[in-house]
Amino acid sequence: MKKRIFASILLATTLTACAGNTKENKKTENNQLKQEKKMGTIHLTKSEFLSKVANYETNPTEWKYLGDKPCIIDFYASWCGPCKTIAPILEDLAKEYDGQIYIYKINTEEEQELASAFGIRSIPTILFCPMVGAPQMAQGALPKDALKKAITDVLLKK
Repeated sequence: MKKRIFASILLATTLTACAGNTKENKKTENNQLKQEKKMGTIHLTKSEFLSKVANYETNPTEWKYLGDKPCIIDFYASWCGPCKTIAPILEDLAKEYDGQIYIYKINTEEEQELASAFGIRSIPTILFCPMVGAPQMAQGALPKDALKKAITDVLLKK
């Protein structure tokens, strides 16, 4: 009988404790979801590029950026070592500058026509597209501090 009473008290305590922790767990989960909802890099196809970045088919002689925020475009290939090195840096920057810029990725093997249109001969090639003015191109796996400087100076013009 004492074991049953003890078991009942233990069960009631556990359930009560879990109920209190559940609210705390939900708050923690909600905070984690908000953090996870931060935008990461966005993979683009040619058709998405034409509608979100620039339609070079209808405007072949003039650059006209179509986005609502400046962007970085990473031309990469899945087998490229330097591309793999820069990928997590770009993911971090996409989250850090969420709401201020877009960071797009274009797989040059899947989007050969798009890569050709921009004369991509070496990867990774990074295209910085400000809201106003011509885009600027850089080749190679730039370090994070160089990318942040370009974001500040070229894209956000701070």
